[in-house]
Amino acid sequence: MSIQFSTEKLKKVEEIVARYPEGKQKSALLPVLHLAQEQFGWLSSETMDYVASLLKIEPIEVYEVATFYSMYNLKPVGKYMFEVCQTGPCMVRGCDDIIAYIGEKLGIKPGETTSDGLFTLKTVECLGACGYAPMMQLGKFYKEHLTKEKVDAIIEECRKNAATNN
Repeated sequence: MSIQFSTEKLKKVEEIVARYPEGKQKSALLPVLHLAQEQFGWLSSETMDYVASLLKIEPIEVYEVATFYSMYNLKPVGKYMFEVCQTGPCMVRGCDDIIAYIGEKLGIKPGETTSDGLFTLKTVECLGACGYAPMMQLGKFYKEHLTKEKVDAIIEECRKNAATNN
């Protein structure tokens, strides 16, 4: 298997698994998937099989979890992922227009990544910030009360950051 955690990540996996009783290592699946995504960027079938082998569970048990939660990426994503909430309160406040606008500005549809690998547009279920609708998550940060002007500023800021960090 060519997929392998770094020594540091493998040590972290061992620490996580040790939190649970013998035979209950499946309980470590969510945090171990986060570690895998952090190291490899996304969760390929090979990566999920590797996680299954580490936890001594069946690969299907990993696939079931990874495909259920929107926080796991099952294909490569851009440097900046716009995760736009599309549930009730955000929809009432215009998230459909924001999603369409982001798609138009970047030339992609939800689930797609720009050809330069910079942006991915993803629609997600409730992010728990209904009072700030429409909103999205960008990395560890929420971007709230979105308007077309705010979206333009966010895209520009990301492009500037990408240019200075290359």
